Amino acid sequence: MGQPRIEVDDAARQFIAKQHLFFVATAPANGHINLSPKGLDSFRVLTPRQVAYADYTGSGVETIAHLRENGRITIMFCSFQGSPNILRLYGTGRAVEPADPEFQALAARVPTGPGLRAFIVVDVTRVTDSCGFGVPLYEYKGERDQLRGWAEKKGEGGVLDYQRKKNGLSLDGLAGLRSVTP
Repeated sequence: MGQPRIEVDDAARQFIAKQHLFFVATAPANGHINLSPKGLDSFRVLTPRQVAYADYTGSGVETIAHLRENGRITIMFCSFQGSPNILRLYGTGRAVEPADPEFQALAARVPTGPGLRAFIVVDVTRVTDSCGFGVPLYEYKGERDQLRGWAEKKGEGGVLDYQRKKNGLSLDGLAGLRSVTP
């Protein structure tokens, strides 16, 4: 096990760059804990103390709602190939939506695609790693194309309609996307 640190160092940055999958965990003060898998080459280390990923339209809006309520977030990467390792980034996060001034600058640094609803930006306060000896080996075969196809078929207007219907409130009734919250 490595020593806890407060920055994403070069070793952590290199490990992150090799991973095709990461997990995001958030929780409201009261209510359902959320744990979501993410992929699609959507994660970037912006600075040693700040990371971001592209957040795509989905049937729920838990991460964004929880971040609006309390900002707490943990991101976890697991090595499924090569040397075992689990890396966790703890911090405070926020959603940056298309109408926010910071959005275009993030779009230039984080890969995006159809259906993008926000960037999740995390100010990192703690970085830890652990052995990962119990994590199984898996072979990466590629990205799925269903999300891109779904968003392209719906078009920008259709995605916005879907967000209005599905992304205004979380499971626990917390406000989700600012652009569609009543």
